[in-house]
Amino acid sequence: MEKLGVGIIGCGNIATQYLSLGPLFKSLNMVAVADINMDAAQARADEFGLRASSVADLLAADDVDVVVNLTIPDVHYAVTRQILEAGKHAYSEKPLVLTLEEGEDLRALAASKNLRIGSAPDTFLGGAHQLARAAIDDGTTGDIIGGTCHVMSRGMEAWHPNPDFFFQPGAGPVLDIGPYYVTNLIQLIGPVKSVVSLATTTFPTRTIGNGDRLGETIPVDTPTNIHALLEFANGATVTMGTSWDVHTHRHGHMELYGKQASLFLPDPNFFGGDVEIGGQDKEIKVIPATDHPFNVPNHEGTKANYRCAGLADMVTAIAEDREHRCNIDLAVHAVDVMTAILRSGEERKFITLTTTCDRPAALSPDEARALLA
Repeated sequence: MEKLGVGIIGCGNIATQYLSLGPLFKSLNMVAVADINMDAAQARADEFGLRASSVADLLAADDVDVVVNLTIPDVHYAVTRQILEAGKHAYSEKPLVLTLEEGEDLRALAASKNLRIGSAPDTFLGGAHQLARAAIDDGTTGDIIGGTCHVMSRGMEAWHPNPDFFFQPGAGPVLDIGPYYVTNLIQLIGPVKSVVSLATTTFPTRTIGNGDRLGETIPVDTPTNIHALLEFANGATVTMGTSWDVHTHRHGHMELYGKQASLFLPDPNFFGGDVEIGGQDKEIKVIPATDHPFNVPNHEGTKANYRCAGLADMVTAIAEDREHRCNIDLAVHAVDVMTAILRSGEERKFITLTTTCDRPAALSPDEARALLA
């Protein structure tokens, strides 16, 4: 299969993940990087042996077919729209956009130009989460009727040198970490029908605990403690707790309760880990792992990190004329879920969603191997 040329806009820390992992996938040819700060673009280009471009030059480049949007969430919509208007396929870091209206606009624009939009997260393609998917799809768990998931910590200000944007509208735990959990729930259970939540902002300011701005106080202008209930189209109900106001807790990352058995999943923020199951005998056991390549540790000795899998699947899907898994319908529905959670917390009422999507196709071990170089 002919590789497509890939350009990246946004040369922050996340760019190193895409640039170092992209060569794992046979459909991707990393060509150029761009940033509004040309020094940052040049530094990344020198590090990975690529071309440093201005944003305008990258969008006009004949050897760039797909552009990855790694800018800050507040400009995801504007930059992805620029990419589409330039006639390039677009793949965005999460969240795709910050409002449902922005998502619908991008969906319409892409359709009118016969272009693809993909969006992180792609961690649900990891071996662990596909193993859980198989246990649901083959009937081992029975129909999923409920579950819980929790995204809880004390926030980013202790370790991040510039944590301001985490605590502004467009971030907070729902939109920053929530995409991993919401997207995985959708691929496991299906689309969400309605949500209700309670949301609070416990601390009006945060104090930076690291870097050149050590001790500086920053404002908090978005909810940081949100507890939601998600009703799925299949009737399942899942409790989702998201908070950056919690020092410690004992909640598992994700549990799903089926008519026949319960599943216990690892962190959806990562590709791998153990999946456990417990049935009528009340004994909780680890499900034997398959030979799924996206469960093999390749990062820091113990973690599986295959970021770019969603991008590679999209590029392969273009060549094969099929739907890609990290597709626009999934991304827009996830945005609908997350923004509805925040809106419900503000308005203190149930919100019925206006979007839906199909579950993305499962990714078998053989299909995952076929993506790799």
